[in-house]
Amino acid sequence: MRPMLATSGDSRTGPPTGPAWAHEIKWDGIRLLAEVRDGRLRMLTRSGRDIAVALPELAGLADVADDLLLDGEAVAMVGGKPSFGHVVDRVHTMSATAAQKLAATRPVTYVAFDLLRLDGMPLDALPWSARRAALEDLLDGIPRVQVSPVFDDGAQLLAATAAQGLEGVVSKRRSSLYAEGVRSPDWLKFPHRDTMSVVIGGWRPQTGTAGRLGAVHVGLPTTDEDGMPLCDEEGRLRLVYAGRVGSGLAGRAGEQLAALLGEVPRTAYPFTTDIPRAEAHGSTWLEPRVVIDVASLGITPGEGRLRQPSYQGVRTDLTPLDLLELS
Repeated sequence: MRPMLATSGDSRTGPPTGPAWAHEIKWDGIRLLAEVRDGRLRMLTRSGRDIAVALPELAGLADVADDLLLDGEAVAMVGGKPSFGHVVDRVHTMSATAAQKLAATRPVTYVAFDLLRLDGMPLDALPWSARRAALEDLLDGIPRVQVSPVFDDGAQLLAATAAQGLEGVVSKRRSSLYAEGVRSPDWLKFPHRDTMSVVIGGWRPQTGTAGRLGAVHVGLPTTDEDGMPLCDEEGRLRLVYAGRVGSGLAGRAGEQLAALLGEVPRTAYPFTTDIPRAEAHGSTWLEPRVVIDVASLGITPGEGRLRQPSYQGVRTDLTPLDLLELS
């Protein structure tokens, strides 16, 4: 099962109006399908990886029903606001012992926003309004689980989320069916910040050091004339260069990313175009495997480079090929 995806809404007009639409907060978390079968809970990322061991505080979902499939997000609240960095730290934890300790000190909440199957009955062919009504009656009293609130006025919600420093708004057509793996115009997203996912193709050390991470080279996958992912002769993905990201890598964030990149195989230069020798000097090229989020001021016309990019965190729920679907 692959989650339904939202289409980017028109920022000039804002969220749609009228009774045909409902509006939810866009949570800055990790998208997860919560599935229960035969008493076992699985928390599935968009790539299909089960990370339930990392989130023991959500074990109560296994008691909701013998057969269940929910769509939602794992959200970590820090100072009253969702922190993507904190939830990323949690989903990286595959040690049950470490996860139990983190659950006590840095818990996540599963914010459910859709019900796709219950007691063996698929619900994806029902309208959103019917799925939503069933969801609201289902999850009362489950620890660390809540249902995402719904609002009628999208413009008002967009203004409120901006004032509170939240990520944005998702508007949903009340009559919409759940289209598995489809980026549907029945769901529209209106984010407040210009954040995008990119793939790391290499890194260079901090000036004056031998191995400390100073910046990463990033790019985006592309397709060939047949619409297939562009790869080299050995089948390795090629990336369109999008620039170098150094901001946001100080301290623990940079140390964690460096440790992750240390496990990625080295490769030949993975980008489709050459970069200046000064930028490439001292760089280590990696197989395009790691997806990260960066915030920026957009992309420079012509060059296709990110403007003032800042590292936000690793997207363990995405693969490089997933980004072709997002483009």
